[in-house]
Amino acid sequence: MEPVYLTKEGKKQLEEKLDYYKTVKRPEVIKRIGLAREFGDLSENSEYDAAKEEQARIEGEISEMEDKLHNCIVIHKVDTSKVNVGCKVELQNNTMGQTVTYKIVGSTESDPLNGFISNESPVGKAVLGKVVGDDVVVATPNGDIHFTIKKISE
Repeated sequence: MEPVYLTKEGKKQLEEKLDYYKTVKRPEVIKRIGLAREFGDLSENSEYDAAKEEQARIEGEISEMEDKLHNCIVIHKVDTSKVNVGCKVELQNNTMGQTVTYKIVGSTESDPLNGFISNESPVGKAVLGKVVGDDVVVATPNGDIHFTIKKISE
């Protein structure tokens, strides 16, 4: 598995979510399976089938979270001399003239609507390693967008 970049806050949130899945969601679905078994014939028991599918989904998510935590690189100190994971970057859209600020995070913490973009996103990839004053081009389905890096901070 590829390394997963997490901020300290992101790691804590993922650990809390994993704990919730293990201590609340897993026991809930096990209880549902037990109740569904009481309905009898398992070959035609839709409640049982649904509970087993939910159990498989939850176990898959638990496994994925454990893998991410096992392979994570926690970002402690951010080098702001260039754009890195963990940096906030202020970009000026040279076409529209507007300025946007994003925090570059790993894909697990990505939340574009709240200004957190993945290092694997088109904008994230374009700005990584760049410095203040650099121009970057991001290819989109509607054409290229040209940005200038105005500021890099923590």
